[in-house]
Amino acid sequence: MPDIDLARNSVRDLNAALHRLGKDTNETQWRVRNPRGQHSVAVGLEAPVVVEIDGHVGYYCAGMNKDATVIVNGNAGQGVAENMMSGKVWVKGDASQAAGATGCGGLLVIDGNASARCGISMKGIDIVVKGDVGHLSAFMAQAGNLVVLGDAGEALGDSIYEARLFVRGHVHGLGADCVEKPMEDRHKAELRRLLDTAGLGGKVDVGAFRRYGSARQLYHFHIDHAGSY
Repeated sequence: MPDIDLARNSVRDLNAALHRLGKDTNETQWRVRNPRGQHSVAVGLEAPVVVEIDGHVGYYCAGMNKDATVIVNGNAGQGVAENMMSGKVWVKGDASQAAGATGCGGLLVIDGNASARCGISMKGIDIVVKGDVGHLSAFMAQAGNLVVLGDAGEALGDSIYEARLFVRGHVHGLGADCVEKPMEDRHKAELRRLLDTAGLGGKVDVGAFRRYGSARQLYHFHIDHAGSY
């Protein structure tokens, strides 16, 4: 298993080594030590590898992730998993603002709290936060799911499009065009799936969550007979 110490190696060297990996690589397990809050650790990955980072990271860790699993055994700075395409990013601590911003796919799990603008402009990513999220989370969220086991700050889902928001705790305020919506069986099934993928299967009652989404007053889609937009 490759073991990279960022006290002796640069982040650029680490990312270059990871970028050289192909889809069929047999170097599938990587460990990164002493990140010391450095920025852009393990970004732009395109191989199905597991990268475990021991310590806190700075801005944009695991940004543009594709296929990889990135585990942060610490806290993450601004923009963790930004523009993520697929794969999985798991933060074992807290995350700063804009976690999962513009994410198009994959799964982001945050064991602690996420700061402001979590899931801003999300485009298909699934995000599970086991703690609280800050204000303006899911701002202009277009697609995907945001699950919050704790509380949500002010202006949740402001100007939201088609994303789904599930919150178990208290919502301090909804943003423009965001409303509470019925929790149907299909939504409960989707929520169970997300909780399972975040390691919470059977531990959390989906009936304790409320669902939020767009009132569709700020935008309108025309749907033809084939069901496409």
